[in-house]
Amino acid sequence: MQTRNKILDDISQLMTNAMGVAQGARSEAETAVKSMMDRWLADRDFVTREEFDAVRLMAQKAREENETLKARLDALDVIAQAQAASGDDSKGR
Repeated sequence: MQTRNKILDDISQLMTNAMGVAQGARSEAETAVKSMMDRWLADRDFVTREEFDAVRLMAQKAREENETLKARLDALDVIAQAQAASGDDSKGR
């Protein structure tokens, strides 16, 4: 029959308890740091990803509308120049 060493059992139990306490402290520290970071970020007026994406889509749509309007203006300029040129020809005759 093997005898158990009481001192080694006590040290083993102490180490097990210390690891449990360390894991609990780690969890509490992570929660505290996350809370501090959330508060710090909220105070900085950063935009959320959703807000950023919404503004980016609005800017993209505005850019596309500007390109469409520019194409229409260019077409109207060509028409106006053609009309001006044909009007100049009729005056000269």
